[in-house]
Amino acid sequence: MKTSKWLLLVLGSLGCAAGCQRGNKVDAAPSAPAAAVVRVTRRDLANDMEIASEFQPYQEIEVYAKVSGYIKKLNVDWGAHVKQGQVLAVLEIPELEQQLQQDEAAVHRSENDLDRAREQMNQADSMYKVAHLGYTRLQNVQKSQPGLVAQQDLDAAEGKDLEANAGAAGAKDALAGAEQALLVAKATFEKDRAMFAYSQITAPFDGVVTAMDAYTGALLPAGTSSNIGTSSLCRLSQNDRLRLVIPLPERAVPDVHVGQTVSIRVSSLNKTSTGKIVRVSGQIDRQTRTMHTEVEVPNPQYELLPGMYASVELPLHEAVHALSVPTQAVQATADGKGTVLVVNGDHRIERRNVTLGIQTATDVEIVSGVQENDQVIFGSQAQYQTGQLVTPKQLNSEELE
Repeated sequence: MKTSKWLLLVLGSLGCAAGCQRGNKVDAAPSAPAAAVVRVTRRDLANDMEIASEFQPYQEIEVYAKVSGYIKKLNVDWGAHVKQGQVLAVLEIPELEQQLQQDEAAVHRSENDLDRAREQMNQADSMYKVAHLGYTRLQNVQKSQPGLVAQQDLDAAEGKDLEANAGAAGAKDALAGAEQALLVAKATFEKDRAMFAYSQITAPFDGVVTAMDAYTGALLPAGTSSNIGTSSLCRLSQNDRLRLVIPLPERAVPDVHVGQTVSIRVSSLNKTSTGKIVRVSGQIDRQTRTMHTEVEVPNPQYELLPGMYASVELPLHEAVHALSVPTQAVQATADGKGTVLVVNGDHRIERRNVTLGIQTATDVEIVSGVQENDQVIFGSQAQYQTGQLVTPKQLNSEELE
């Protein structure tokens, strides 16, 4: 009797143990570890390069005087905005004013000499016509009635004809000389008048006066090669457009072209603007292995100033509507390959080999190996095993940052 009771107790214990084991298998999925996952999505990616530079004026010059003179009137000062052709200063040049008066008098004298030469030529032509007509008549009489005119009279008429002819030729040469003298006098007058026009120093382009070197009463020397740099009137900068000169690394040269739009960030103003690549040197510097590249930046409100530092973002590679995941979801290997852990429909881990494309600071392009909307593990892959059962937890945008 005791033996039967002991058997029933053992069988009951075994049945309870089997029931408990079956209950544990059913509850395995809810007890699987949570895994942070992100979905494979499509987005536009761009691989950028950031290069620091500083703004330079589009053009900047030292304004010199063409002719030497004292500053009689000054119209600008530091920071003045001027337009092309605007008078910056007026010089006093008394010796050049006197030279202009002499030149003008020389022109009038040459004009009078030319009038006198014309009258003399007309007179010489008239005398020649009379002498030549008299000689011609005597010749005709001599031919028709030989002996009627004395040979001496005929010779005298011929001599007067030749003399008058020579006088007419001389008067014509004198007229030509007077005409040339008038042209020389006018040319001298125009040259000196053009030089005197430089007594008004004008702006060659729209710009800003960024420095003053001379003021009213100062003597400005003529801006010849012998004294360039000794004394200028001012420094003029064109700041409505600015240049950014960047040393472009050799590896980025194939991806940059003239006309390309770039983003420019000015940290001192907390402002971002755009510029355009307008010129490249077309040659790699052998020492720095970079290429001289210029970016033109519009500055109509003069908010940007030459000398300010700026960062230029150059888009080197672009991919439109590409499959991508956060960089933390990929374990990269060599030669543009990598692996990701995909959570399949049964919530189990699959290790996939993928081909990588463009990589930005936050995302990486997946060329092959996964499909859109696949769920991949975010973060370290070391804690997971292939085939492991997990509970996927979708991360939002705030948790990815």
